[in-house]
Amino acid sequence: MTTTRIMSRPQWHVGLAGLSAVGVTFGFARYGYGLYLPEFRREFGLSVATVGLIGSASYVGFVVALLLVGTLVARFGPRSMVITGGVCATVGMGLVTVARDPAALTTGLVLAGMSSGWVWAPYSDVVDRVIPSSRRERVMAMIATGTAFGVVVAGPLALFLRHSHWRHAWLVFAVTALAATVYNALVLPGGSHRAAPHGARERSEGGRARSGPGRGWFLRRRAVPLYLTAVSYGLVGAVYWAYAIEAITGETGSGSATAPLFWTLMGLAGTAGALTGHAITRYGLRRTHVWLFTGLAVAVALLGLAPGSLPAVAASAVLYGPCFMAGSALLAVWSYYTFPEQPSTGFTATILFVGLGTITGPATLGALADSHGLRSAFLATATVAATTLLVRPGSRPDPSSGTGQSRNGSRPGRGKRAVAS
Repeated sequence: MTTTRIMSRPQWHVGLAGLSAVGVTFGFARYGYGLYLPEFRREFGLSVATVGLIGSASYVGFVVALLLVGTLVARFGPRSMVITGGVCATVGMGLVTVARDPAALTTGLVLAGMSSGWVWAPYSDVVDRVIPSSRRERVMAMIATGTAFGVVVAGPLALFLRHSHWRHAWLVFAVTALAATVYNALVLPGGSHRAAPHGARERSEGGRARSGPGRGWFLRRRAVPLYLTAVSYGLVGAVYWAYAIEAITGETGSGSATAPLFWTLMGLAGTAGALTGHAITRYGLRRTHVWLFTGLAVAVALLGLAPGSLPAVAASAVLYGPCFMAGSALLAVWSYYTFPEQPSTGFTATILFVGLGTITGPATLGALADSHGLRSAFLATATVAATTLLVRPGSRPDPSSGTGQSRNGSRPGRGKRAVAS
């Protein structure tokens, strides 16, 4: 069989390494906070507003890591950035395990939250270097759904290790993060990476030859819809991950198994996000964008309308899981189309806008929840997701032209033309 159908063993190792790195840094280090929020509130005496501030602080760490990645990845290469993220996840979650006061807890959560910022963007360079162009969308989608697999593991763990045993769960998180970091250190190629000039990489959108990105190159007009979507995606996701469990336990009681089962169901459904690359290839960015944000809006609204209803909670999990996981893959592929000449740096710019949403979301909506209740906060968040449907993604660039325009409208090409190489 040809490389268009299967990946070689080293390529599968890279995909698995990326999936594991994203799984521990997002599924555990970043989103584990929301899963164990009732335990944190009870043990450390935290208000809803304080919870929102801690959540926003962890996302500040995420953005700081992104800024550093944008500066350092070209010099040290993606492997060093991924290893740094793994170390942050391991140490941060280890601190949470032994925390005895809110200050230590916050320090651990912020350090753990930084890990996803170190890891996510560099994999654009890894995929660009190792994976054939015909496979990149699918591999990027596979790596992005590592979050879902992390959530699938965390949910059942929370079912057995909660209340007074929550520290044991975070110890498991930390040990798993260490193992994933070692695996990535062994698998990923070392050294810096510069994308080979080709088509869109050689020219600006105006058709002039260019030797490399200049100041403000990431502010091109066709990136605006991408950035608006990224802000919304970050805000909606941050609020849902931070407060979903709190909303459910507030209605069903902290002793109920509904919340861990909800988390597990969300992760299981989220594994379908691995099909995002196929959906983008077949249906295009625009249709995929509409489907995902419609699903996110409905999922969030269900928790605002009926957080105590088992059918509503289950439907929210089944919708949110795949839509959110697919959303990260959508942004990765969309960013790759928008910045083919510098994939990692361009994706870092995109994730910075995700970071703006994640920082704004928990603190702002946490304050709204304190005054008007979590239901109102979720309904306001659903409105943000629905408003994003007004944004229309541009078409993929044609790699054979310097104009950045597609030959075939909103539907990407198949085979080797699926991603600009």
